[in-house]
Amino acid sequence: MNFTIPSIPLGNWIEAGLDFLTGHYSNITRGISTVTQTGISSLNDGLMWLPPWVLIIAIALLSWRLAGVRLAMFSILGLGLIWNLGLWDPMIESFTLVVIATFVAVIIALPLGILAALSERFYRIIMPVLDFMQTMPAFVYLIPAIPFFGIGSVSAIFATVIFSMPPAIRFTTLGIRQVPVELMEAADAYGATKSQKLVKLQLPLSLPTIMAGINQTIMLALSMVVIAAMIGANGLGSEVWRAIQRLQPGAGFEAGIAVVILAMLLDRLTQTLRGKPE
Repeated sequence: MNFTIPSIPLGNWIEAGLDFLTGHYSNITRGISTVTQTGISSLNDGLMWLPPWVLIIAIALLSWRLAGVRLAMFSILGLGLIWNLGLWDPMIESFTLVVIATFVAVIIALPLGILAALSERFYRIIMPVLDFMQTMPAFVYLIPAIPFFGIGSVSAIFATVIFSMPPAIRFTTLGIRQVPVELMEAADAYGATKSQKLVKLQLPLSLPTIMAGINQTIMLALSMVVIAAMIGANGLGSEVWRAIQRLQPGAGFEAGIAVVILAMLLDRLTQTLRGKPE
């Protein structure tokens, strides 16, 4: 006698849930899409309005001010190479997506990280969620983005925010929880309230750790922006994807080098903001 175990229709449930959300909240997602697309277009247009050499000089000066001569020279040579390869506009588009996605991710992640650090119950709830988010393959995040926001850069932002947010939450929680107990007891002895301890003691001391989380968020955002070219996001990722489709390894390698240069520049700049440049 054969025994058949019926399969759980998990996929059908997920599709039904997405259909319900897109059907009942389409006005909200459409509004978010419009606002986000306006922000992307405005930042893109503003950066592309500047001549490349002006932006290169400005970034080099910023790099020199924050990290010294070596990073300034690297920024001049690296960005100059991107300009020379004809990849300046795609680089700006990728940079725009990374900036907006990182900004949104950090705005969401910091309050969640603070809450997880201060509330043991919320910490126990959110940690398994973050584990799930970080073990989920990156490509999967592209699937729910399309029904909500369609093909294009807005879906890329949505997927990138979800994918890149966990490190910022984790590092914020870790930084606040690592504040020495002796300092917390001293603050209590002086009659500091919870908000005063958070703003004047815990957040300042945990800032290097929080910045490490933001650094990881930026790196994950950049990697996801490249992958998001599969759903129509513009930028260096679309150059790589186009090269794959057309079997042009040289063009794909050039775009890959541009991604590496942008990633290294963003990484070094955020490391200096931590106060611990390497």
